[in-house]
Formats: sequence, C-alpha cells, structure tokens
Amino acid sequence: MRTPLRGRDAARAFIEERLDALGRGEGGIVRVEGPAGIGRSRILAESAASARRRGMRVFEGAADPDEQFVPLGPLLEGVLSGEEPLSGAQRLRDLATTPGQRFWLLQELGDRLRETARNGPLLVVLDDLQWCDDLTLLTFHTLAAGLSSQPILWLVAVRSGSVPSGVRTTLDRIRQAGARELVLEALDDHAIARITEDVLGAPPDPDVLRLAHRAEGVPQLLVELLGPLRGEAVTIENGRARLPAGPPALPQFPSVVRRLDQLSDDARELVQTAAAVGGTVTVALLAELLGRSSAALITAVRESLDADLLVEIGDLLAFRHELIREAVEADLPLPLRQILRRHAAGLPGRAPGYVTEAGTAAPGAAAEADRLRTEAAELAGTAPAAAAERSLQALELVAGDAPGRPRVVAETIPLLWQTGRAAQARELGATALAAGGLGREDEALIRLALARLAVQSDFSEAVRQARAGAALPGITPTTRGRLLAMLAVGLSMSGEHAAAEHVAAQAWQTAREAGDRTAEATLTTVRSAVSFHRMDLAEAFQQAERSAALADALGVSTSQWVPEALWHALLSNTTGRTAEALAVAEEGIRTTREEGRTAATRMWLMTRTRILLETGRLSDVRADAEAASLAADEPGPGNLADVTLRYVMLRVALHTGDRRTAEAYAAEARRMRDDDALVVRHFGAWMLALMADHEGRPDRAMAELDAVMTSPAAEQPAYAGLIDPADAPVLVRMALRAGRHERAVQTVAIAEKRAVLNPGFPFLAATAAHARGLLANDLVPLVRAVRLYEDCPRVLARASALEDAGRKLAATHKPEAVPYFEKALALYAGAGAGRDAARVRRRLRAGGVRKRPSPAGLDGEWPELTAAETRVVRLVARGLTNRQVAEQLALSPHTVGSHLRRAFTKLNVTSRAELTRLVKQRHDGE
Repeated sequence: MRTPLRGRDAARAFIEERLDALGRGEGGIVRVEGPAGIGRSRILAESAASARRRGMRVFEGAADPDEQFVPLGPLLEGVLSGEEPLSGAQRLRDLATTPGQRFWLLQELGDRLRETARNGPLLVVLDDLQWCDDLTLLTFHTLAAGLSSQPILWLVAVRSGSVPSGVRTTLDRIRQAGARELVLEALDDHAIARITEDVLGAPPDPDVLRLAHRAEGVPQLLVELLGPLRGEAVTIENGRARLPAGPPALPQFPSVVRRLDQLSDDARELVQTAAAVGGTVTVALLAELLGRSSAALITAVRESLDADLLVEIGDLLAFRHELIREAVEADLPLPLRQILRRHAAGLPGRAPGYVTEAGTAAPGAAAEADRLRTEAAELAGTAPAAAAERSLQALELVAGDAPGRPRVVAETIPLLWQTGRAAQARELGATALAAGGLGREDEALIRLALARLAVQSDFSEAVRQARAGAALPGITPTTRGRLLAMLAVGLSMSGEHAAAEHVAAQAWQTAREAGDRTAEATLTTVRSAVSFHRMDLAEAFQQAERSAALADALGVSTSQWVPEALWHALLSNTTGRTAEALAVAEEGIRTTREEGRTAATRMWLMTRTRILLETGRLSDVRADAEAASLAADEPGPGNLADVTLRYVMLRVALHTGDRRTAEAYAAEARRMRDDDALVVRHFGAWMLALMADHEGRPDRAMAELDAVMTSPAAEQPAYAGLIDPADAPVLVRMALRAGRHERAVQTVAIAEKRAVLNPGFPFLAATAAHARGLLANDLVPLVRAVRLYEDCPRVLARASALEDAGRKLAATHKPEAVPYFEKALALYAGAGAGRDAARVRRRLRAGGVRKRPSPAGLDGEWPELTAAETRVVRLVARGLTNRQVAEQLALSPHTVGSHLRRAFTKLNVTSRAELTRLVKQRHDGE
C-alpha cells in the first residue's frame, strides 16, 4: 500500500535545494542513508519525480542482491533503460561484459554523460549501493569525481550500519570528494499517527496508536503491520480506528521474509535461533545452541548484520527491531521455540567443560571432548559439516599440551577439508607439526591427514607428507599401510607410475597383514591406474570397479582417496565410454552436494568439465568451471585444477576463438611447466603446444612437447606425451606441419597398439584410424574413423574426423566432400565451437556451398542461447531465485549464476525484470 510521504519535510526541502542548485549548473553528490525500511527508496523516487517536473533528465538504477553477478548492472540499467536512454547503449553493454575493457568503458560512459549534460541538468539516481557489484562502485565514484564540474547530481542511497568493505571504501571516497549526507531517522509521533490514519482510513484511538508505535517509526514496518488489519482486526467506530478484540496477532511482514530468504541457510538458522532466545545474545550462546564453534559462526553473524536484521551492542547481538524478532520467532514451531528457550535458560556464562586462558582443561572437559569426538565419528559419513563442528569443539576443549590433542587434530583435518575448509585444515596440521613434541604415531596420523588434504592442491606435497610419515619408526602397521597407500596415490597422480607400482606392492603386503580394507580400496585404485598406463584397459576397469565397490562398502569417510568412483569416471571418459562417465560424475555431484562434501563436489565438478568438453557442451563446461572455481576456499593454483579446469578452459577458448582467454590460460600453462609434479608439467607442455599450433607455430609446438614425450619402448607406459587418445590425430597433424615425420609415425604406432590391445573399445580404434589416415593421407582409414565415431558421444573428435575426411575428398571430389563438411559444421556449431565452425564454413564456401546449416542443439525460440542457458532463463522468468532454479535443475547456484550471466550478455539485458519482459514478448510472439 502506498501512502503519502509523511514526516520527511526537512528531507524534501534539502533535496529541493540541491535540485535548485542543479538547475543553476551546480552538480555534486548526495548520499541518503538509513536502516532498512526507513524510506530511502521513497525519497529517491520523490526526488526523481520533482526533477522531471522541472524538465531535468533523470536516470534511475537500483542494485539487487540476486543480481550482483551482472557487471555494472545497476548503473547500466539506470542510464540505458527508461524513456530516454543514454546514447550508445549497445557499445556500453559490450564494453561492460568484455574482459580487459574497464578503462575504455569508463571513458565511453563518461563521454556519454558529459555530452548529455551539455543539453541540460542531469540527475543520476542509484539505490541500494550496499548491493552494488565492484565494477559499479568503481565506475560511480570515478565518474562522480571526474564529472564534478558538470551539471550532474548523483543521488545515491545506502543502508546504514554494516556494509561490505568495497562499499565502505566508496562511501569514504565520495565523502572526501565533498558528498552531502542526508540521514533518515525514525518518524516522529505525529507522522506515525498520520500514516496510521492513511492506512486504516480514520484517526487511531489510543490502543491502535500503541500498536502502531511498535514499528518504532519505521515506515515500511508500520504499513506492513497495519495494512492486513484493516477491515479485520480494526473497525471504524465514531470516526476512530479501534481494536474491538484487543491486540491482534502479528501479520507476516513481506520485507522481513525477503531479507530472510536472501540469507544463507547458516545465517537464517542463526537469526531464527536468536529470535527464539529473545533479548540480547552472545555469539558463544548461539554457538552452543547450534552445536558449532564460535569461530564457525563468523560468516553467518556478518551476513545477519549486513542484512540489518541484527545489530551489535558491545559484545552482544540483538535484533534491530523487536517487531522483527517477534515476526521471525512466530514462523518457528512452538515446540522448537520452547526447547531453545529452555536450553538457553539453563546455560551458564560459559559452556560446561572449557579450556581456560592458561591453556589447561577445566573439570569435565575431557569427557565432553570424548563425547564430541564420538558424535563427529558417527556423523562423518552422512553429515560432514556437523562432524567438523563437533571435532572443532572437541579441539577447543583439549588443552594445548594434552597427550590426546594430536589425535583430535588428525581427526579434524579431513573433516575440514571435506567441507571446503582446506586452508584451515592445512594451518591446523602445520601448526601441530611445527610445535614439535609429537609422538611418532601422532605425527604419522597428522601427516596422513595432510597428505589426503594435498591430493587436490599439490600432488608433490601429498607425496612428501606420505613419504615422511611412512618413514617414521615404530608406527602401527595400519597407519604405515595407509601412508604407503597414500604415497602410491600421490606418485600415481604425479605421473610417477613406475614408482607408484613399486610402492603399491609394498603397501599391499602391509595392508593385508593389518587387515586394512581402507588401504586396500586405495591401492586397488592405484593398480587400476597402473594397468591403464600399461594399456591393459580390461584389467584397469576391473580394478576400478572393485575399488569403487570397496570404498562404497567402507563408507566415504574412511576412504584414503575421496572418491574412488572419480577415477572410474575419468577412466570411462578417456576410453570413449563418455555417457557412462557423465552419469557417474552427475551422481557424484548430486550425492556429495546433498551430503555437504564441498571438496568432493568440487573434484567432481572439475572432473565433469573434462567429460563435458569431449561431449561438445562447451557452455556447460564454462559453467562447471566457474562453479568449481567459486567453490574453492583458496584462490590460486592447485594441481587437480591444473589438469582439469585450466586444461579444459584453454581447449574451450581455442575451440571458440577466444584469444584473450586462451592467452590467460597459456600463462597458467607456463607456470605448470615448471611444477614439481611430472603430470602437471606434462599438461602444461601440451597446453602450450596447442596454443603454439593455434598461432601457426608448429615448430614451437613440437619443441614444447619434446621435454615430456616418452619413448615408445615396450617397458615404458607408452602414451608419447598424450593427454587423451583423441589427441593422437591432433599430434600427428601438428608433427606433420612441423616436418617431424618420425614423431607422427611414433604417435600412430602407439595409437594402433592401444587399439589392438583393447579390441572392446571402438573409440580407441577410431582414434587410431583417424591418426593413420592423417599420416598416410589416406581416405579409407579416415572414413573408417568417421564410421567408428558414430556410436561414440565424443562430439568434437567425431567432427574433426568428418572435417579431415571432407578435406581429403575435397582435393579430388568436391561434391562428395560437402556432406562430411555439413555434418562437421552441425556438430561444431551445436557444441558452440565457433572457431572450428568458421573454418568448416570456409571449406564449404571453397566448394561452392554457401548454405549455413542451423546450429544443432539450440532452441528455436532462443537461438542465441544454449539449451542449458534456455532452461535457466525460462525458470528465472517465472520468478524463481537462483537457489530455487538450482534445486529444480540439480545444479549449484554458482552454475545457475554463470548461465544467467551469459544469457544476460547474449540477450543484451541487465536485469531480471528486463529478462522477464523479453521472455513474455517471445512467448507471445511479439
């Protein structure tokens, strides 16, 4: 319900003064500040209306917490939408969404605004600055300072209290630039009475007025409190609004519901718990009630403060408004409220069993720690996040010099890693080792935990920790067996397959003697990898299936390498069983996400990027890569990301013709080439070779590979430096262009050997035939490769074979080449491989064909978007949030955000509202 603006006469007079000054050619900045619901947006709207009445041009934009991923979205929405958008809209949008164009964007936007201001005063309104993305903040304060001499008034609103650091920096900068401030306070009694009369239709009696005062002068809460009561709890008698049945039950407050919905699950749970307890609360009390450590609540507390639901009062937390607390509490089941209050009332100032400041355990601490460790062990298999919190709590209760503390550290590290807190886990282990004084068994267990932790980030570190632990004398056979198993895994992942096989044999005997099935599951995975590199794929699959079955039977929390099934997916993909690999990966993502295993989810996402690349789903590859990157708790290089995300994204950039991105990943490849792990050096060299070949430098490409290519001698794992069997034709083509015929011959020999040794894998036969056809310049094996690829979902490999067969035919029989080129074009276009599609179109034009087949896999109603992007767009247009879309499509919110961001760019829209209008227009056929 919209009521007249009451109680803001001074604020309106201030704004009118600034508009008068703007009319005289004096610009500047006005910052409107106040808590949630105080009426900031209303002041901005009234100001914009007044400016328009004066004949001034007005641009209005607003930030949204669900759209912070749109670069410069709020500002662009303001200047590029409305009845009179800023000129050059498309140019500005292109610059905003193109990496590396920030300087030119600022120049262009500044020039456009300066040009507009020459024709008359300009008011730029920007609401909810606290939700603006970094690029919007940078652009705002840069332009406001640079255009300070122009007749441009910047009117911005920001929520008071806690704001992100980037917003705080922006506010400091505009204050230094002379920004004027307008702080909105709570309404006075007269204004409250007038708004109450506006809402209810009659002056309030004392009881109604007392109810209205519960909103504490916040206009939004006041209207939401009274609006639902009109005609129900409130009646009009003798010209007065009355409450005949006494104080009514509180209605639902839409603004409070929206703010709660925008919180993470952890922050929402914290706010609800604080509401049930009532009054002021300490973080320690909330931690006890939620079964977590105080440190684990830092993010949730900060989020609750940023949402302006809670405020800090010294060391205490309280609701900003009691009415909000009651509204949140009312949505909780009564039994839960009662339990929380009873529990809170029974707690003393500190939790029972604690570590004193002197570092000694208080009475009862040991028993409490044991209880928490038992709970952690029981929860580890199904709720690792809760298990990690229990384990951290146990660690807090154990004194620093207590004999049992190292065991708790060793138990906590893998739980933290599994739930996405690798940095915290690493610091915990490093601190324990640096402190010294550890028993050998304790040190071995901590090193085992650190070796497991290093699996995804630093293969060589995993080897170092496992080797150091296994070398400790006097440790138990079980611990030694697990350390040796972890050492074998690290060596295998590093590319040291012969050394891995040797250690695995030693570890196998130790594990058997100890009866350790956990180590056996890990070692079976290593055996599978060794068989794979010996080209015995039947044995590799048999061992992979056995290791996955063992890990499942044991429970993932006891596995030494999480998860064994991940290797099975990689093996399936590399041998052409891509559909099976994708199914395994998607099940892994679903399961680990449900269980809250952040680290394992990220590993699965990174693995799926490799699979999606080969199936030709390049848009989905980007989305998964971004989701996996956002899920990382540590920025920067990591070995598993090196051999999945970075390798895949370089390939995607080359297929799509995105030179800038390709160069960025080539820089990563140069770092990888100097890594301690052989396999990472291997991937780096192959990436640099692909980049050099893309640039037309085949000699350089072969020079990059010479350092990592192996001899085809029978006693070595004969893969000749290839990442994937489908790389054989790529390498042959590269070698022939460089005049390295012997290398091409070697590559074909290895591909054919692999196919002969594994006759049950048509994909391997296809890659061998493809490589042979290129080497011999022979159409027959090329056509055979095309036929063998038909039943394999390796889209890009199949398209390449079709293109090569067409190229061979085009030399002598151009008409017969056309169907091959057209099929290749359809596959490339459907995959989104723009550079490859353009190359095939040139071949078709050379053959006299100018028809451009429609790209496969794209929606007719949305030709700009991929199928995945289209699904997301349609759900968003129905009003679903990113989180709701993610749940419906079984994706992560990060993946949904990535798809939506690309759709915004392709469709030239900057907001959900604009997207919804576009969807409606297309659906209605407009």
